[in-house]
Amino acid sequence: MKEMIELLEDMTKMDAQSEEIVVQIAAQGVVGKRLEGFDSSFMMALDFMLGQCENEPDGKVQVVGMLCRTPRKESRQDLLRRVAGGGGTFAREDGGQVVLPKANLNDIANQADDLVETMEDRPTVPDRRLLARLVLIREEARSMMGGGILDERNDRGLSTLPDAEVALVSELVALKPGPIVREKIRNVMRGKDEGADIVSEDESAASGSEKTSRNKSNQTTGKGRPVRPGMFLETVTKVLGGMYEANVASVTVQHLEWVHRETLNILQEMAFS
Repeated sequence: MKEMIELLEDMTKMDAQSEEIVVQIAAQGVVGKRLEGFDSSFMMALDFMLGQCENEPDGKVQVVGMLCRTPRKESRQDLLRRVAGGGGTFAREDGGQVVLPKANLNDIANQADDLVETMEDRPTVPDRRLLARLVLIREEARSMMGGGILDERNDRGLSTLPDAEVALVSELVALKPGPIVREKIRNVMRGKDEGADIVSEDESAASGSEKTSRNKSNQTTGKGRPVRPGMFLETVTKVLGGMYEANVASVTVQHLEWVHRETLNILQEMAFS
């Protein structure tokens, strides 16, 4: 197993066909902090490891993989309702049947969140489409839990909120909701502006673009951590939750609700476009 993990640490590319396998393997803790990509030279190792997991099936892992391949929001919500209700065999729209495992919504949300955190902790995001899917899965599973945003099970235990996300939220709520703000959010979610990846010094020297130079400076000073989709929504939710608990009724609450809703719409476009 150690040798296979060492091989997986050098993955460089990922295609759509490999996403389900990568999600399943990462969820089992095999890939760890190196969710970067996939190529055919690792197929035998991955097939072997998946085979080892078949004797101990993990419902939440299977569900996350299914949700990653489900483009329509309504279909994902229906799938979540069914697995939370105990799973079973259900008819497919194409006339076939699908067997769904039993899984807990909180476990699904936490599984997706673990993967989101793994991807977002890296200086560069290896696959923003996959990241968008995982963030959507986390948010949709959380929203279906009894307490919604205020459900204590959704609390990641953050004692402080990240500066980059807080600064962006403050900027957005000061602006009138509309196309300009939506485009700003869209750019950041796609890895531009405040969401631009931090490149290495070698990459920075090779590029010479203004954006790359800015990222190099950020890395050197230790400031300017990029805004990430998952942590951005975590920050918006945390602030909203505090306002709900304090029973605050203001334009800021309405703006934050709009930002949260539009961010999810943008991630849906990114994830399955």
